[in-house]
Order: sequence, then C-alpha cells, then structure tokens
Amino acid sequence: MSSNLPWLASLIKSRNTIDEKIATLIGRSAQANHVGEYIASVIFDITMEEGGKVRGYDGRFARGPLAGQTVDVQWHPRRDGLLNIKQEALPDYYLVLMGPERFTPAVASPWRIETIYLFHTGGLLNALRERGVQIGSGTSVTGPLWERAEIYPVPRNASFMLSDEQRKLLVLFS
Repeated sequence: MSSNLPWLASLIKSRNTIDEKIATLIGRSAQANHVGEYIASVIFDITMEEGGKVRGYDGRFARGPLAGQTVDVQWHPRRDGLLNIKQEALPDYYLVLMGPERFTPAVASPWRIETIYLFHTGGLLNALRERGVQIGSGTSVTGPLWERAEIYPVPRNASFMLSDEQRKLLVLFS
C-alpha cells in the first residue's frame, strides 16, 4: 500500500511557512478575514483600530467622500449571500470582499477577490427589516441588494468610485 503521507506532510509544512509569512506581514494571524482587513486598509485607505474590531467596526475611512466614517470589513472567499451584522454595535458601512461564485471542488474557499460591495448600514437595515429578515451573524441578503452595493468590478454604487490605481491593486487578488 502506497502512502501519500510524506507528500501531505511536506505540503502542510509549506502552508505553515506561508501562513507565518502572511502573519508577519499583516501583524495578525493569517485568517482570511484578517488578511481581507489588511488588503482593504491598504487599497481603501482605512485606518484600522489597534487590536482589531472595536464597537462593531474595524476602522475608519481616512480620505475621500467617506472620510471619518466607520467600516466593518468582511472577506467572504466563497460567495454565499450572507452578511455578519451585529445589531448591538453597528458601523456606518460594511465593505465586503467576495470570492468567486463557482470554484473547483478541490479548493473549498479560494482566497480570491472577484467582487466588492459597499453597504450603508442604515439603508441596508431598512431594506432587510422591510422584508422581515432575521438580522444577525448570518444575515441573508438578496441579490438586488448586493447588486446595488457593488463597487467592483462593476461600479453600481455611486457613493464610492474606485480609482484606476485601486482597480489595478484589486486585480492582483482575482
């Protein structure tokens, strides 16, 4: 009986090395959401709160039309239609990085960014309440709400337009 355990052990060691390098680079553990927060902070000029999430948000937009507004950054490597909303502490905005709709079965949740959505929390909550949606850690958001909030690759949400430089940086993660 042939075993692939030595190869698997080698791959796991490589993965651990990569995770250590990512953690060193971003200053936090190499979890998808932490990496997504780091990416968003650089591309969208978000000043992150020290030590992570504070009072329901990760940081504040430093410049542009949303300067000073709080934002909760979420990275969903797999497009699942869900949003994590904590009603006891709401940010001004949700910035959601989303992976592919379809992917190969070999990679359950590839770390890719294919679309980005920006939700104004007040408007989003009003729309969800009108539909009678249960709001919480796995809030189901309908397709039309996602579509209206899209800022990348298609700029449907006019409240935040990406620069050419931001678009070039985002392509690196697709």
